[in-house]
This record gives sequence, structure tokens and C-alpha cells, in this order.
Amino acid sequence: MKAMILAAGKGTRVRPITHTIPKPLIPILQKPVMEFLVELLRQHGFKQIMVNVSHLAEEIENYFRDGQRFGVEIGYSFEGRIIDGELVGEALGSAGGLKKIQEFNPFFDDTFVVLCGDALIDLDLTEVVRQHKAKGAIATVVTKSVPKDAVSSYGVVVSDENGKILTFQEKPSVEDALSTEINTGIYVFEPEVINYIPPNQEYDIGSELFPKLVQLNLPFYAVNMDFEWVDIGKVPDYWEAIRAVLRGDVKNVQIPGKEVRPGVYTGLNVSVNWDKVDITGPVYIGAMTHIEDGAKIVGPSMIGPNCWICEGATVDNSVIFEYSRLGSGVYLQDKLVFGRYCVDKTGTAIDVQAAAIDWLITDTRQETVSHHNKGQVISNFVTNQS
Repeated sequence: MKAMILAAGKGTRVRPITHTIPKPLIPILQKPVMEFLVELLRQHGFKQIMVNVSHLAEEIENYFRDGQRFGVEIGYSFEGRIIDGELVGEALGSAGGLKKIQEFNPFFDDTFVVLCGDALIDLDLTEVVRQHKAKGAIATVVTKSVPKDAVSSYGVVVSDENGKILTFQEKPSVEDALSTEINTGIYVFEPEVINYIPPNQEYDIGSELFPKLVQLNLPFYAVNMDFEWVDIGKVPDYWEAIRAVLRGDVKNVQIPGKEVRPGVYTGLNVSVNWDKVDITGPVYIGAMTHIEDGAKIVGPSMIGPNCWICEGATVDNSVIFEYSRLGSGVYLQDKLVFGRYCVDKTGTAIDVQAAAIDWLITDTRQETVSHHNKGQVISNFVTNQS
């Protein structure tokens, strides 16, 4: 059985992470989100997977290679070109990428699944395909019910009593929403659906292909399923996904490492004097990270590998990526630290170098910079001191 993972987007809503990490490789406690999708596909018998790539394509290709170590076969369709010796991504949209693969050579020759590469899901794909075939559908959208007050964050699907799709609403207001079923970005298609995608142009599945299928009154259905679905479309979503995993709310994601204290997990060779730090789980601390005496960590929090947390620093309900050094007295609450950026839970970022406070948050691989004011509160954004 064949599948496609959509992995060509730039991930603009997850910046600054996606400046250097393609969205499908964003780690959920050290494991890329797309790896969970590959494992799910394999479990349900989808062994041949095409991936469209564009932004930072080589990172995805170098990680997954031909898929052999994951028990599947993976092929890549690059969307872009070389300009002045540099690879430049030119994504074709979710439907356009599908069309390019099929025009190159008719790969999709039977019922196939399409997944967005930026969500954690625990879904019975076998049952979804069964329902798709039972309805005689040309296309099926997996939907999920959400509370009425949450519909404005999603694409809403409106269907009749048999599940046939009547229309879509893109992020409607709560008052205008005609349904509480939302599009999860999980699709089942028959190969002939590709005939409705125009060639050689950017074209989207949700906003362009699906309305065309409705307009033509084709057998196009929604299958509403109750399953775990953690979207990481935006920085706040990612921050919440890490928290959910640490709390144990996501069943198919295990906290890595070894539980050394109740709710405290570590990777290899973590350097910490447990009697002289204040750590309240759930917390994950990556390999080769050093926590100085007097530091405080309050969960749910993740400290990546090769970090250094100085004396008097506090990490509260935050996500700290690898090779981050937090100086003495830094107070981080509800923050994400990635390289030179500190991001709050709404997605607002500060460049600590541009703000001249990179001695507070820096890279463990560079020489430590001393500062006579290193314990003072520099920015409420970074410290959130009360």
C-alpha cells in the first residue's frame, strides 16, 4: 500500500525553529514528528511512501534516506531549482506536489493515504480506508470533533447525515460555524482524483481541490474519528505538544531516557548534584547537559542535550533546545529557547543577540562571556520576573 507525506512547506508559523530545521524534523522529545508518521504508516501496511520536499529538503532526505531502517521504502520529489549554485525551494502546494509525482510516473495506482508532515496522530488508518471504500468515495477527509469555541482555529467541514461533504468553512467565527467537524489534514484518495489537479502550477488540496470536488458533486466524504491528534502548525502548538507528551497525555509517544527521580527523566551522562537543585517533574533533561547547584526547573519542561543551566537560573514550564546556556539568575517562564531566539507561548520572538543580552542566553559551544550585571533582570520578555 502506498502513501504520501506532505513535507515541502516552509513552516513560517513555526519560525524561528524552521529557519534551520524543516517542519517534519521538528523534534518531539528528540524524535522528529515525521518519524512517528512513518511508523504509523508501516504499522498499517503502507510500505511505499513518497515525500515531497522543498525547504531544507536535504535535511529530510539525509535523515530518512531510503526508509530502510524504518522498515519502509521512501522516495522524494523535490520542488524547486538551483539558482546561482544554491538550492531554492519552490513548493507546488499540497495538490501540486501530488500531481508532479503522478505526472513523472503513475506511482499512485490504487487507494492511497496522504498525511501532513506536521502532526502527531494515533489513528486506525486501516479502518479509515475500509470506510472510504465502503462509501465508494473518490476522496475522504478524516475529521475530528472539537469544542464549538475552538472552530475558528481550523478548517470546518460540513457534511450531510451520510458523511457526504457539502461545503467547507475556513476558520469561521464561532457564530458562523455550521459544524464542529474540522479537517485534520489526513486524506484517503483514489488515483483518479489527481485528474482534477491542474498541471505545472501551485495548487492546494484544502482550498482548491476540495471545493472543486464538491462543485462537481463527486463522491467525496468525511469520516469522523475519535483519535489523538496533536497539530504543531504554530509555535504555541509545538510548545503545548511538548507539555502534553511530558504529562503523559499522548499515548503513542514515550518520554525517552531513564526516570532518575519521580517524573524526572534524563539522557546519558547528565551532570547534576540532585541534592543541590530544585527540580519538579515532569521534566526531561537531555544527554551531556550540566545543571549547576542552585538551579530550579519546574515541569512540564524540556532541557535539550548539551545544555548548561547556571546557578540561580529558573526554567519554568519551558522548552530549551540543545546547546543552550542559561546564565545565572535567568528566569524563564512559558518560554521556548532555540539558538539565539527566546519565544513566548504566543509565538512572539526576541533575538537575544540583537537585543544585546546574549550573555544571558547563549550557545554552550562558544566562550562564556562574563558581565558585571549578569544577575539583573534585563527584559521582562526573557525573564518574566514578578
